[in-house]
Amino acid sequence: QVQLVESGGGLVQAGGSLRLSCAASGSIFSINTIGWYRQAPGKQRELVAVVSSGGTNYADSVKGRFTISRDNPKNTVYLQMNSLKPEDTAVYYCNVRAMRVYTDFWRDYWGQGTQVTVSS
Repeated sequence: QVQLVESGGGLVQAGGSLRLSCAASGSIFSINTIGWYRQAPGKQRELVAVVSSGGTNYADSVKGRFTISRDNPKNTVYLQMNSLKPEDTAVYYCNVRAMRVYTDFWRDYWGQGTQVTVSS
């Protein structure tokens, strides 16, 4: 199996910063993409930022404020969130598209989610 452990959420005032971490472990042969999604109450889950061998991709709403980075040897991804706004309030989910050992297909795995709350 593949396990994702997230950390770093919390409560912060508008304009503040938070850093999320997600470590992937288990029977991983290769990771295609690793990144973050979020879901606010009453809304659909949306892409925040993702990193692959081809580069990074950000939602327009977070460009210039959030930075995603990846530590390949540790199978860990970080999301540095600066200049946070109340509309960034959501549950943030780590996502990994990985191939497990002894398999030949990619599959998406999700973390349990971490709450980020930005007060005005």
